[in-house]
Parts: sequence; C-alpha cells; structure tokens
Amino acid sequence: MLAAVSVLGGCATTGNPKDPIEGFNRAVFALNEGVDKAVLKPLAKGYDAVVPVPAKTGVSNFFGNIADVFIGVNDLLQGKARDAASDAGRVLVNSTIGILGFIDFATDFGLEKHEEDFGQTFGHWGAGPGAYLVVPFWGPRDVRDAAGLALDVYADPVGNIHNVPVRNSLLATRIISDRTALLPAEKVIEEAALDKYSYIRDAYLQRRRSLIYDGVPPREDFDSALPMDTRFTRNQSIAGDVYAISRTEE
Repeated sequence: MLAAVSVLGGCATTGNPKDPIEGFNRAVFALNEGVDKAVLKPLAKGYDAVVPVPAKTGVSNFFGNIADVFIGVNDLLQGKARDAASDAGRVLVNSTIGILGFIDFATDFGLEKHEEDFGQTFGHWGAGPGAYLVVPFWGPRDVRDAAGLALDVYADPVGNIHNVPVRNSLLATRIISDRTALLPAEKVIEEAALDKYSYIRDAYLQRRRSLIYDGVPPREDFDSALPMDTRFTRNQSIAGDVYAISRTEE
C-alpha cells in the first residue's frame, strides 16, 4: 500500500500540503465508505438496536482492558512511568474484580484511562507525520501512524490468539462494537460537513497532533503547515474520537 502511495504521489496534488495525494486518498475513502455502508454500518445499527446498553458497555470495557496493556507499553516507551503504572493498575483491577474487564472499576478507583499507540510513540521521539493517508479498511492515518498501525496490529493480543474461530469472533465483535460507538459522531459529521472527506481529514490531523503533544501542540507549527487563506478552529470533541473543525475563509 505504501509503495502504491509513493508511486501515485505525483499524480494528484492538492492545495493542502498535508495531503499531497488527495486523489488517491479520496478513491480509498470512497472504497471504505462503500464497505462501511454495505456491511459495517448495518451491522453496527443492528447491534445497537438489539444489544442492551449494559452489555454493549461491558463489551467495550472488555476490549478497552485489552488495549490498556499496550497503552501502558507505549507509556513506558515514551518515558511516562506514572501513566504506565496507572495503566498497569487498570489492567490488574479490571482483569480481576472487573471480571476480565467487563466492568471498569479502575476508573471509579481514580485510575485514569490514557490513549497511546505506536504512532504516538514515534511522534514522541521526533518522527514527523509525513503525508496524510487513507488506509484501505482502516481509514485516516498519516505515514507515521500507518507505520505505527503495523506494529499495533502485530502486537494486538486479540489478533495473536491461535484458536482461529475464537480469534475471528473476537475481532468481528470488536469491529462492530467500535463502529457502533461512532454512530453518534457520524450523524454530527453528516449534518455539519459540506465535504465529508476534508472534514474527517482535518479533524484527524488536528486531533493526532494534539495527542502527540499531550494536548498542547505548538500552534505556530501546525498553522504554518496549512494554506495561508485557511484558518482552523477546534470547536468540540465528538464521541471522544473526532474534533470538529470549522474552516473560515480570511
């Protein structure tokens, strides 16, 4: 995929320097949208309608507990010992009295949940984001996060289960659970965005930059990477995953 991106990089340019292969990205975006509308979204809506809220929360907590393992690893790789200890405590508490993570007692005990991945670790140690990418079936990334995604997938405890039926069932359940959690955000995006592709791209890039710098990115660096006639303003967080960005022509 990365080789194809490098070949196509000169074939489609855009005014946004963060997205030099917009034509290719829009094609992949359309592919992902088609798969989502045909398969994932109907499954998510059915899951949302049929499964009781406590059960949906329990499933989300279960997979969140698994994710906490490598969130803690990335905390350590970034030198955040206190956060790593907190995440290790979350796994210990939720895996035991939380019944394998289905109940999130750790948050009630004051152990904050963090959000770290290998892409953020690369960024912490100085790796630049590179060009914006839309990865088939995975969605928005940049070059740095695509490399981090490869490590995230490789190290994923669920993906490394040897029992194929169990592994595939858990992977499918996690995908549907994650997609269900995005249903409210999707509704807001559909109502607010004139161009869904640009909206998601800009929101992703701003949010990932915020995560790399733990919420305090150097604004001047971010703004200098944008076209001079465009200004971005963070309005709100959507479902914990998307920042709404309004574009105002100067």
